[in-house]
Amino acid sequence: MDGLLLDSEDKYTLCTNAILKKYNKPPIPWSIKAQLQGRPGPQAGAIFHEWAQLPISKEEYLIEQTALQKELFPSSLPLPGVEKLLSDLKTAKTKEGALVHVALATSSHSTNFKLKTDHLEDLFSVFKAERRVLGDDTRIPAGKGKPAPDIYELALKMVNESLEAGEREIKKEECLVFEDSVPGVEAGRRAGMRVVWVPHIELLGEYREREAEVLAGTTGQGAEEGIGGEVVGEVNDGWAERLDDLVAFPYERFGIVVGG
Repeated sequence: MDGLLLDSEDKYTLCTNAILKKYNKPPIPWSIKAQLQGRPGPQAGAIFHEWAQLPISKEEYLIEQTALQKELFPSSLPLPGVEKLLSDLKTAKTKEGALVHVALATSSHSTNFKLKTDHLEDLFSVFKAERRVLGDDTRIPAGKGKPAPDIYELALKMVNESLEAGEREIKKEECLVFEDSVPGVEAGRRAGMRVVWVPHIELLGEYREREAEVLAGTTGQGAEEGIGGEVVGEVNDGWAERLDDLVAFPYERFGIVVGG
């Protein structure tokens, strides 16, 4: 969600850099930020603090960070193309005429999700309450956030459990994951799903030479954390691709029909 649907990823950066500046530390580089994106708070926090070496405790940092986030997150806005995409998906169908079902799977926990989206209820109405998986969802085991596949597997399970009578269950290989983070791409690939990667321009700069590995889910994000699960993809297997943004999304390429 952050950096994919909303501009809140940049707000995370503003909050982080404000605290770093206060303690005479340099701004967070994208080489570090790239490791934080998509990961649950505890895992991201461990990576950040190992790098930052701040003269305050993790608890003190969290208090300062939370105060800044409460100021900035309520002004979060949709990124280019998002409003039309979500509006189109409300009534979209497959080429076979079946409804396209949508779920939200985000590492953002419920408190921050509320701060970012309370003023955007209409935009997020495409995601039914029973089809939202947030970062603090207790059904996701500890340590099983992205790049593990659990969050996407749970989202699919929730969709299938809420289908109307007569609708057939959706298979993992029929799913399309939208991601901006590298751990998130690997999570989608580990779940056996197709992936569209829409990275921040600075993140793309960090991974420009490794784009094919990112799309295959083989940058080693999960291996570093001992995550098993489905076999990750192969380079250039055609199961994932990168887009610069979500403007004029190519529905036909993914078998989606809109406006019919």
